[in-house]
Amino acid sequence: MPKYMLEVNNLKTKYITRFHEDVYAVDGISLKLEDGKSLGIAGESGCGKSTLALSLMGYYFAPLHYISGDIIVDGVKISDMKPDDVRRKELGNEIAYIPQAAMNALNPTMKISRFINDVMRAHGSKLTDKEIYDMARERFESVGLPQMVLDKYAAELSGGMKQRTVIAISTILSPKVLIADEPSSALDVSSQKLVIRMLRQMMEKQYIRSMIFITHELPLLYNVTDDIAVMYAGQFVEMGTAKQMVFDPIHPYAKGLMGSIIVPEEGIKTHQLTALKGTPPNLKHPPAGCRFADRCPYAVPTCKAMAPDMKKFDGTREYRCLRSVKKLREIYSNGEQQSTGNSEDELEAVE
Repeated sequence: MPKYMLEVNNLKTKYITRFHEDVYAVDGISLKLEDGKSLGIAGESGCGKSTLALSLMGYYFAPLHYISGDIIVDGVKISDMKPDDVRRKELGNEIAYIPQAAMNALNPTMKISRFINDVMRAHGSKLTDKEIYDMARERFESVGLPQMVLDKYAAELSGGMKQRTVIAISTILSPKVLIADEPSSALDVSSQKLVIRMLRQMMEKQYIRSMIFITHELPLLYNVTDDIAVMYAGQFVEMGTAKQMVFDPIHPYAKGLMGSIIVPEEGIKTHQLTALKGTPPNLKHPPAGCRFADRCPYAVPTCKAMAPDMKKFDGTREYRCLRSVKKLREIYSNGEQQSTGNSEDELEAVE
């Protein structure tokens, strides 16, 4: 039996606007993250990726609110814990988070060593100042960050150096799960490579046991993560291995998303870029049927009336669609641009 560092069961969270409107940004997410594995989450802006990252921490600030579902980190159900207990016992120690715009997370008035000291004290460390400094120096050097970084202010570091410093500080307590929300965004290519290499080193040295990696840059997921989940309008629409999701996506949205990028392994000249028409649904009032139906070129009337569940196929893969995998593959292989016929004839049971 595999050991899971993170288990999420039917998690639902929402935003409450200043007009007292509910926005269902995470609606029924389930996942299992094995010890030593990494999961990539992909999707267009506004699909709920960053909200999911915040929700997985189990520590909510208005306007984000927990509705229901379980979040279990290494056997501990943090969704049942009080916020102060989550902050004191779990955050940093068991599960850590690298936010978007992480380069702005450092205190500009403190040297990095003092900032780390404050982080350690906030989590109840009994080490002396020298012991904390020595531990930080060893950790930084082990992941390619020189000791001199500890004696610098944030303003004295380059963007790539700041990002790697934030990652090192976020994992200083060796959490079981690291949630990295677009950790390579706003960086040049060489800095991105250094960030990716650093995260890999941390996994290899078991400074972190498992990782969730969120990014808009889909080619990164193929090289960084073991598995990929594609998210749309607050829900996962497909999950599989990185290779399966990049080269053999099944759900129409995943197919369109992967078709909108150039994968070097596939070849630039032979790849035909695709575009998805329309816009995502308003999550204040989610549609009754499939949330992708209005944009799906293969949708039929039933798709707008009946909401599909996640279904398994090929052993461990999952997808959310009323059509069977067989039918979808037939459509793709025939190059069909839109559906024909009536809904009852075209929708099949999953194999």
